[in-house]
Amino acid sequence: MRGLLTLETLAKAFEAGEIDTVVVAAVDMQGRLMGKRFHAAHFLEHGWEETHCCNYLLTVDMEMTTVPGYATASWAQGYGDYVMKPDLATLRRVPWLEGTALVLCDLLDHATHKEVPQSPRAILKRQIERAKAMGFDAMMATELEFYVFENSYDQLRDKGARDLQPISGYNEDYHIFQTSKEEPLMRALRNGLYDAGIEVECTKGEADAGQAEVNVRYSDALTVADQHSLIKTATKEIAHAQAKSVTFMAKYDTDKAGSSSHVHQSLWGADGSAAFADADDAHGMSALMKQFLAGQLAHAREITLFLAPYVNSYKRFTVGLFAPTKAVWSPDNRTAGFRVCGEKTKGVRVECRIGGADLNPYTACAALLAAGLDGIEQNLELEPALSGDMYNAKDVREIPKTLREAADLAETSDWLRGALGAEVVEHYVHAARWEIAETDRVVTDWELKRGLERA
Repeated sequence: MRGLLTLETLAKAFEAGEIDTVVVAAVDMQGRLMGKRFHAAHFLEHGWEETHCCNYLLTVDMEMTTVPGYATASWAQGYGDYVMKPDLATLRRVPWLEGTALVLCDLLDHATHKEVPQSPRAILKRQIERAKAMGFDAMMATELEFYVFENSYDQLRDKGARDLQPISGYNEDYHIFQTSKEEPLMRALRNGLYDAGIEVECTKGEADAGQAEVNVRYSDALTVADQHSLIKTATKEIAHAQAKSVTFMAKYDTDKAGSSSHVHQSLWGADGSAAFADADDAHGMSALMKQFLAGQLAHAREITLFLAPYVNSYKRFTVGLFAPTKAVWSPDNRTAGFRVCGEKTKGVRVECRIGGADLNPYTACAALLAAGLDGIEQNLELEPALSGDMYNAKDVREIPKTLREAADLAETSDWLRGALGAEVVEHYVHAARWEIAETDRVVTDWELKRGLERA
């Protein structure tokens, strides 16, 4: 049986001895799956209704440190519970894990049973509903790039994250022979995702040694974000099973190309009409699409925090390595922060190229959607397209150069507070401030190598 399950089909699979475990997971601030593994019998009995988790899961950093200073949860408040409410529309088989199904959850306040405003899924759902109220369905797709290493996660844990050995020896962009070296992993990933009901289109080599990309068919924004998180988990789990490792860091090595997560976006009418398409326009763009893109450009710097959430994220913005440095738009130009794809077709869309593979898909898609919808509401006029090499463009809007700058821009944006909610902005700015403080505090290998003898 392929793809999505219902409680009835899950029960049949359990009775047939095909599924005995159900992963019940919510998404944290880092975009990771957090939750529990249920015995299928217990899940079918009452676990499908709800379970609980500690509310510190939306206040921890990458290391699971209990970060102080959040309004939502703290030692003073006793770190209580959230309700994990399974969204049964996401219940599916996990073919790469034996006898396993998985369901994603919304996080609810334990007392009110209302969605927690700071939870990534809730942030995106609010913007989706905003688009629906305007008469549109938000359709998106996220590309995901990552590096594959011969080192296993166990080796990296025991010996440290050094001497990383990419699975291929040179730039493998579109390279069939080179990608044959990682095909056991990528084939298992494609087939596993397909059998889990995720419409994977292809995998390919990317722009450096050992760098790969996976592409999945576009869908509604919530489904895309859900699938994005599942793809990252699947890639890691399948790599681990094959004694390999992967990383979705935006920049794992100074001299290597960064890993991106380009976000493709369009709006469609409730009747299935392509709201972004106008065959009579020079680029095939409707007036609505131009307003949407104008909103994203106007707010690009304010929302960068949600596209590049870590200190490392900003090391990806390097001239000449296909990561943009300018928040401008251009038709079919990979040096621009925003690229218009599919000109003169029904599939004309905006591709935001700013985000790295380390982004949280829910908050990134929510911020982009909020900015685009504001452009429509404010009837913003689209600035002229630029052409040529955007890296050398002068006197144009730049992507923030550091997480500090991005956090400052988000924190002081009245528009962003109104669009996402003040409590959401404060929550994610606080996470950024902690990330900055931790990076400032820690001595790096680069500092040691540079200063040990010379200082």
